[in-house]
Amino acid sequence: MGMAMFYHLTRSPLEATLPMILSRSLEAGWRVAVRATSPERLRALDDRLWLGDADSFLPHGVAGGDYDADQPILLTTATTTPNRANCLVLVDGAAVDPVEAAGFERIALIFDGNDDGAVAAARLQWKALTDAGISAQYWSEATGRWEKKADK
Repeated sequence: MGMAMFYHLTRSPLEATLPMILSRSLEAGWRVAVRATSPERLRALDDRLWLGDADSFLPHGVAGGDYDADQPILLTTATTTPNRANCLVLVDGAAVDPVEAAGFERIALIFDGNDDGAVAAARLQWKALTDAGISAQYWSEATGRWEKKADK
């Protein structure tokens, strides 16, 4: 059973934070699934990842292609991970069931701290996962750098 890490965005947009999390996940040797809530958001994230620096390119694909199983990072709206992901990144209110979460080495839930609904959803997700015995950490960037604020 892995760990859930909650990233509370207050200064940086998702588009700036996601590449950092994806890069660190690949460095750890993990395959990653990024779960969003709409195909439109997947296309926007795909476009953003293609626009990164050549030195920091993140190999990825959008679910539904012929090579989903080969993708180190797969962008998806589904609960399945054909790329055999070890790490699941949740964005835009995408959720994970505690039973499903237990099958990953890492869960990263990124939420917008300026959106009351997103904060409330993250709190519910924290409670569901920790009540199921999954370790969790809460990270905030309120001071301008990432700091761990809670560990359960």
